[in-house]
Amino acid sequence: MKRVVAGIVLSLAGCTVAQADTVVVTAARMIDVLASRVIDKPQLTITDGRIVAITAQGAPIPAGARRVELPGQTLLPGLIDMHVHLTIDPALGGYRGLEYTDNFWTVVGVANAKKTLEAGFTTVRNVGSSNFDDVALKQGIEGGYVPGPRLVPATYAIGATGGHCDATEFPPSVKVPTPAVADGPDAIRATVRMLRKYGAEVIKFCGTGGVFSKTDSVGGQQYSLVEMTALVEEAHRLGLKVAVHAHGAAGIKDALRAGVDTIEHASLADEESFLLAKQHGAYFSMDIYDDDYILAEGEKNGTFKESLEKERLIGRQQRETFKAATAAGVKMVFGTDGGVYPNGDNAKQFATMVAWGMTPMQALRAATVTAAEALGRSADVGAIAVGRYGDLVAVDGDPLADVTTLQSVSFVMKGGVVYKGGASR
Repeated sequence: MKRVVAGIVLSLAGCTVAQADTVVVTAARMIDVLASRVIDKPQLTITDGRIVAITAQGAPIPAGARRVELPGQTLLPGLIDMHVHLTIDPALGGYRGLEYTDNFWTVVGVANAKKTLEAGFTTVRNVGSSNFDDVALKQGIEGGYVPGPRLVPATYAIGATGGHCDATEFPPSVKVPTPAVADGPDAIRATVRMLRKYGAEVIKFCGTGGVFSKTDSVGGQQYSLVEMTALVEEAHRLGLKVAVHAHGAAGIKDALRAGVDTIEHASLADEESFLLAKQHGAYFSMDIYDDDYILAEGEKNGTFKESLEKERLIGRQQRETFKAATAAGVKMVFGTDGGVYPNGDNAKQFATMVAWGMTPMQALRAATVTAAEALGRSADVGAIAVGRYGDLVAVDGDPLADVTTLQSVSFVMKGGVVYKGGASR
């Protein structure tokens, strides 16, 4: 009996040793994206990675809590990029990537994940990678092997034979593995199931042609409404949201009729597209910064001349569409197509969004609260609020007065862990 009692005492002692990890963060001001307001002198208490209290500075803090003080800085939620490709390096364009082994791209992803997190993006949606590299990257980040953002993987993007998501830059004698190329409703449904089996948390498909595919027209529709509907139904049945790569208006509208959740690029969307998006509750994710980088660096990077020609045709039009969609009240999320330009430069798009019709607060909400809604993860990310993860970013100055300050974040926290700046005491 004495041994039993002693064992209970030791067990209780062990429970008291395993105390909750608490950190208290203070700053000069905080942007509340839920209410679109600024709060002066906030004090946040984060326990075991989640926000448990938001008070004014000077309120009592838990005994033993670590403190992170950010005097003169503006605190905002960890940013969300809804469209990245972490396992791509834009400098290896065209055929240059063929010089590297298949697993090289996971290594690229490790480097890009760190850059992206340190740039203030604590959550990203990776909408397309080969060899399930994004699942491997997610597992490495969550296992603590490498630093990186919260990652929502799509694995392979599904596409039609000869379409944007197929390998069209080779002759028939060169066989390239294309496990997500599928034609017809039954094959498409089976592909959705296969990708979910191996780790996809969102389904991405190519509804139209694109810029970086060598042989198709950028706006041409590549899946029928029947095929799109089968894909979306299957994904939604499995609890997965659906993103569609779509530049052309016809493909955009059929994708919306099929029930997709986000339209990626949306370059040639028209007034009917805007109306359908609003009717169906869909979001536009428009990578309007890319045009600057592609046209400035593409030729040097080895980008196909056909792709550069398509970008010259569509870049300006996409920005005009962004402005019109914003004015029409379409729900917009922040998506950059990181990998087309260097990952880690994600925040450069904020200035482009403001230049083409958004206020700084609208642009910031697109990368926080609205993006979290589109992900279906509003309980966890996208705002500084009790119950959500302690994902925080701080900048010097006021991003609502000068949105370019977001390009130089001084502090990054993910889940209560500091990854950049903000020495604790």
